[in-house]
Amino acid sequence: MIIFATSDKGGTGRSVTCANIAYRRSLAGDDVAYADFDFGSPGAAAVFELDAVVRDVPDPGVHSYLQGRVCEPARLDVWSLSRREELRGAPMESGRLCLVPGDHGGGEFPVGACEARRCAELLLALEEEFDLTIVDLRAGRSYAVDLALRTTARPELRYVPTRWLVFHRWTRQHIAGAVGLVHGDRGILRAGVLWGHDQAALSERIRYVRTAVPGPGIPQDGGEAAGSATWLRARDADLKALAVRLKLDRTATLGTVPLDPVLQWSEQLITHEDAAVSPAGGQETARAFTELADALARGTGREAP
Repeated sequence: MIIFATSDKGGTGRSVTCANIAYRRSLAGDDVAYADFDFGSPGAAAVFELDAVVRDVPDPGVHSYLQGRVCEPARLDVWSLSRREELRGAPMESGRLCLVPGDHGGGEFPVGACEARRCAELLLALEEEFDLTIVDLRAGRSYAVDLALRTTARPELRYVPTRWLVFHRWTRQHIAGAVGLVHGDRGILRAGVLWGHDQAALSERIRYVRTAVPGPGIPQDGGEAAGSATWLRARDADLKALAVRLKLDRTATLGTVPLDPVLQWSEQLITHEDAAVSPAGGQETARAFTELADALARGTGREAP
């Protein structure tokens, strides 16, 4: 299965969430590839703590490959190359975890038939080799999103199972932006139809992921904290009503990632060790990542929190 991940805006936690999903699927025994198609600012190497490898040994990445400058992009084994001690050495019964990095210092570029052909060849190779491939696209209506739509409309990818995850923070602006990215005049669905996708079939493959959602630990007693909690619950109820009106409800939502200071301040993989010692709800965050990973593995796309 190939998962395309995008968002209308930056700062949604898309890359760090996708990296954590990849990590947890690999722990569960799947062979997982993560392809960084965020051409303007590829950041997955930092989340996997492979940034030193990319910087010191700058093998050509996705950018160079798609533009025809190399025959294939670099592939980095996270279990052997990460500088983080907890990630060194694959745990027993885990699968492979491979990063196909973006080029350091690359930028966006127009895509045409040649880029789409190379992209198709790469995706087919990854699909054959790995159980799950996550393709992290650039935020907004980008060339990367256009390339994904154009490539998956090609005949050779017609029978490859694909899903789309659209990430948004739990705010009015982000909710509206995510819906616009999918359903807007230049959104994913209309652009997909232009490249030959069936709109209904494409729509069925799209699910949303809510990020930075306040957790359940809201004070119930009196005092100033309780007043703030009342305000937070009211805003949360307003956002849920807005999501329902915009048809971004439970059936359209794959899962939720809680507001976690560790993720906000240090975009990283949340290991079992992190979850055990984190004073900021690390276990809840780890559980959210596991539920997202399991929902993708089941392939239903309808596992809402």
